Amino acid sequence: MRLGEYAQYDAIGLRDLIRAGEVTSAEVEKAARQAIEVADAAVHGLALPAFEPALARSPDPDAAFAGVPFLIKDTGPVAAGVPFFLGSRAVPGVVPPYDSDLMTRFRAAGLVTLGLTTAPEMAISFATESAKYGVTRNPWDLDRGVGGSSGGAAALVAAGAVPIAHATDGAGSIRVPASACGLVGLKPSRGRTPCGPDLDEAFFGISHNFALTRTVRDAAHLLDTIEGPGVGDKYTAPPPRRPYATELGADVAPLRIGVTTRAWSGVPVDAEVAQAAESVAALLAGLGHHVDDASPTVDWESVLSGMVSEVVAFIAAPLLGAPRAPDPNKLEAVTRQILHDAGDLSALDLFAAFGAHNRVSRSVGAFFTEYDLLITPTLGQLPAPHGTLNYDDPQHSVRGWLEAIFAYGPFTAVFNITGQPALSLPLAQSSSGLPIGVQLVAPYGREDTLFRLATLLEQALPWHHRTPPTFVTE
Repeated sequence: MRLGEYAQYDAIGLRDLIRAGEVTSAEVEKAARQAIEVADAAVHGLALPAFEPALARSPDPDAAFAGVPFLIKDTGPVAAGVPFFLGSRAVPGVVPPYDSDLMTRFRAAGLVTLGLTTAPEMAISFATESAKYGVTRNPWDLDRGVGGSSGGAAALVAAGAVPIAHATDGAGSIRVPASACGLVGLKPSRGRTPCGPDLDEAFFGISHNFALTRTVRDAAHLLDTIEGPGVGDKYTAPPPRRPYATELGADVAPLRIGVTTRAWSGVPVDAEVAQAAESVAALLAGLGHHVDDASPTVDWESVLSGMVSEVVAFIAAPLLGAPRAPDPNKLEAVTRQILHDAGDLSALDLFAAFGAHNRVSRSVGAFFTEYDLLITPTLGQLPAPHGTLNYDDPQHSVRGWLEAIFAYGPFTAVFNITGQPALSLPLAQSSSGLPIGVQLVAPYGREDTLFRLATLLEQALPWHHRTPPTFVTE
């Protein structure tokens, strides 16, 4: 299989070629390894050398993604025997003895896992630039960032190395890189995908596992494959009414749609970014949907103050509870500040954070009793030059750091708190040729609405003809 040919296919396309006998899974894996090597040399998205051999997978030729190349993110533990570092020099490589529930499902799907992707330290950044890994570069402009925290995954998928890669989203960490790199990025509903067995809920129910893809259909088929509760999960999202793949191309009844391009924090939003969201709303109005300039009521101070306490608690607990305390000289500045602040954080402070986020969830939930969809920009700005967000700046407090990343990406974290599914689609480009993501948010449990509408938008505003300057070719 030629390298340029391989890079043109999405995951389902490669799977169908293998099923039809037009190419073997071994030939696809060989091409993928070459593509990963070529792309990684430019974008630096791998955390370790590619796995040799690939991680074991289901041998079932009829598995949903049998033979499809795949990558996992350095935010484990995810896979038995694979070291994870959380993007930090201070984490020596945690080697789990077993698979997480999600990794078990990835293997059962037939995905060929070939490597580990870069992430910023502790995955608390919208820039994938760490002291451990250095800078991960955007294939659309190598001088700009890929977003974060699933930045290595985004860079390699966008550059054609693999069609699909695991990602996580705790405040926008799937959707932000999707926007920066011109990809499809879904944050599922809270409880839609499993996070066990080691966690009953990831980041107090704020973080979600899924993937980055180049097509809507890959996202739908993957969610069909991995959704549902793990054994003993604390809670789960309501089961889908039918397979998500059947929603692709299904009729979309007239929807009540709200659109806003004003950040709830009051930070400025780039004019081209705002125009992209407004253009999508106008398109949908022209197709018969009822579109209003409308937004949930969001108390931004409750968003931010709650997130500060929860970040400190969630990051500090495993670091301080580890058998060997991390070397502070190997930690970056914001992580050191988190550990310092943990000493002053009380249980009452954490309960106050939960209360603040409950208020946000109630007000946003009320919006979705009146509307079927919300449209916003994904990022507030175009992809940022490297160094714009510096996690290792000792002048940052934890709150100051979150204010900085949310000034760049002000629209995503709310829906981690509230639990609704949110999808970033690469529906526009800037005048300078950079991708612009538009975020669609649906009521809790209604990924089906997102897939129906995303298919329509993929047809009306196609992006598949656009490839970044750094892309795998012959």
